[in-house]
Amino acid sequence: MSGHSKWATIKHKKAALDAKRGKAFTRIIKEIMIAARSGGDPDANPRLRTAVLAAKAVSMPQDNIKRAIMRGTGELEGGQIDEIMFEGYGPGGAAVLVAVATDNRNRTVSEIRHVFSKNGGNLGELGSVAWMFERKSNILVDKDKAGEDQLMTIVLDAGAEDLRDAGDQWEVISGPEAHDAVLNAIHAAGIPTLSAEIGMLPKNLMKLEGKNAQAMLRLSEALEEHDDVQNVYSNFDVDEKELEAMV
Repeated sequence: MSGHSKWATIKHKKAALDAKRGKAFTRIIKEIMIAARSGGDPDANPRLRTAVLAAKAVSMPQDNIKRAIMRGTGELEGGQIDEIMFEGYGPGGAAVLVAVATDNRNRTVSEIRHVFSKNGGNLGELGSVAWMFERKSNILVDKDKAGEDQLMTIVLDAGAEDLRDAGDQWEVISGPEAHDAVLNAIHAAGIPTLSAEIGMLPKNLMKLEGKNAQAMLRLSEALEEHDDVQNVYSNFDVDEKELEAMV
């Protein structure tokens, strides 16, 4: 079981808590606004379609979704948000990518740098770690909702690249272009999904143990808690007991 898979599972649990706090709404609204810059029709804009599905998954009211799209397209004021991808290193040398959406670039750069330094990491130059990741579709399915053979057949036929064991869940990996087809195939089979997103998948993993593992988890948690952070990606791999200590 890869560290990425375990971290994807942890992030799903955190997302459920974020939803209760309303934090998920803020992140998804920003994503909708950014995605809508390329067009306000979800049927013609894959990124916007994915964001709208994420909004519906956390029961966001339709009016909120509509206003976010209109701010993104410029029909309403308030759509000035910058996307920034920070690259850096965590404790033990693990690579970290931090996707940010902010209306105040200078403030956010300073704050993210502070989070890294306070938690034993450091920011890197542009391109320093991005090459260690590739953009992929990531879909999580509860194991009690689908068997391995059944799900494997469905997703591979729809264009998925891999089905991985993620503990209590199955993790479906696909190219970004196959995201919609794979997700639709899963739903068409009557199988519910826990989460579905396109993000950055590490090409290789770095095993961390002891103090470095715990420090890396603290850094990830601190970054995730920042209001402007949309996603955190890393190539670290840790034992299950280290992850359990975090949750």
